[in-house]
Amino acid sequence: MHEQELIPRRVRCPYCDAPFDLLLDPSQGSQLTWEDCHVCCAPIQVRIEADPADPEALAVSLGRDDEVL
Repeated sequence: MHEQELIPRRVRCPYCDAPFDLLLDPSQGSQLTWEDCHVCCAPIQVRIEADPADPEALAVSLGRDDEVL
């Protein structure tokens, strides 16, 4: 995967509301992963849902570590 193939998505931390950019890889399909906030260091659940008909269309949900996404 080349960096130019990643899709940037602007999101906000569910803890401190700080904005940050996620780089999404559409070739990976749907996934659940974790990202630490760059401001408050809290663990953020990141759920990425890919549309099989359009791999570039990615839905992103963020949650706190104790939420079920």
